[in-house]
Amino acid sequence: MKKSTTARLTAALAATALFATACGSNGGGSGDGTSPAGEGAAESYSIGIAQFVTHPALDSAKNGFKSAFEEAGVEVEWDEQNAQADAGTVTSIVGSFATADLDLVAAIATPAAQGATQAITDKPVVFMAVTDPVDAKIIADWEAPGGNVTGVSDMNPVKEQLDLLNQLGVDAKTVGIVYSSGEPNSAVQVKQAEEAAAELGMEIKTTTITNSSEVQQGVQALGDVDAIYVPTDNAVVSALESVIAYGESQKIPVIAAEGDSVARGAVATFGIDYTAHGKQAGEMAVKILTEGADPASLPAERAPEDSLKLYVNEEAAEKMGVTIPEDMLAEAEKLTAADAEESEG
Repeated sequence: MKKSTTARLTAALAATALFATACGSNGGGSGDGTSPAGEGAAESYSIGIAQFVTHPALDSAKNGFKSAFEEAGVEVEWDEQNAQADAGTVTSIVGSFATADLDLVAAIATPAAQGATQAITDKPVVFMAVTDPVDAKIIADWEAPGGNVTGVSDMNPVKEQLDLLNQLGVDAKTVGIVYSSGEPNSAVQVKQAEEAAAELGMEIKTTTITNSSEVQQGVQALGDVDAIYVPTDNAVVSALESVIAYGESQKIPVIAAEGDSVARGAVATFGIDYTAHGKQAGEMAVKILTEGADPASLPAERAPEDSLKLYVNEEAAEKMGVTIPEDMLAEAEKLTAADAEESEG
């Protein structure tokens, strides 16, 4: 299996005092000029989490984010809010966070990050589970984000993921993709898939949806395809079971963009660990709060290349009429429905 060409961005931290008074208070909230954590009395902070929707990958990112503070020994009072894929609720959540006495806001998934960027200007925002933060207008530049927002992208190696079909021995001339027309991250991945497919001798066929209730109809509208690719589209992933059921009924493999979807019934992926992804974002947030790092000059990061993993689901492969080669099995982390249940628990 070839390693992903996704490059590791160097996290060159520029320590400034921009948020020292706003974020360095004892007990969280408004600043009182106290010194960073580790100098004198222990600091505690108040952090709001705006999550776009519930599904295992985003839940794992949230848990990973919180674990970074636990490992650093930083005390946090959490305000966790979930929009359940409703744009109006996103606006309400980030609006309340904008006026709340918070030290930092974490935004999980592109719609939540876009909302937080627009509503919150006077406290740091750290995003995760965002494919292309520049294209989504969340930050101005990868190396120098500007403003009060930075974070970690979950840009996935689309070409390597599509190439798994070749490695599985699938003669995939046409690959179907269902995606949400309202998620910029999905549009970016579809474009990447179309470019990669041309190089791999495949053709991409797409259908668009507006919400998770349309996923079943969307996958049926794909018609005659040889395989299905599921990007990190929140609406589709939250209703993944409809895609899996279609793949099983038609005996065509479903390839996913992240490991939790493989545990839930997709055949394989080569992608990031979302718990580690969230922890990476949490470590950035810890530096902002405890070291005075400035989000404006703190480069947005991607998953380290060595964190990408091959995930397979042998049970799913059998149900979709695919045999996973021994060399792939030897390299892969094997996932089952039990792993999905554990993640949801």
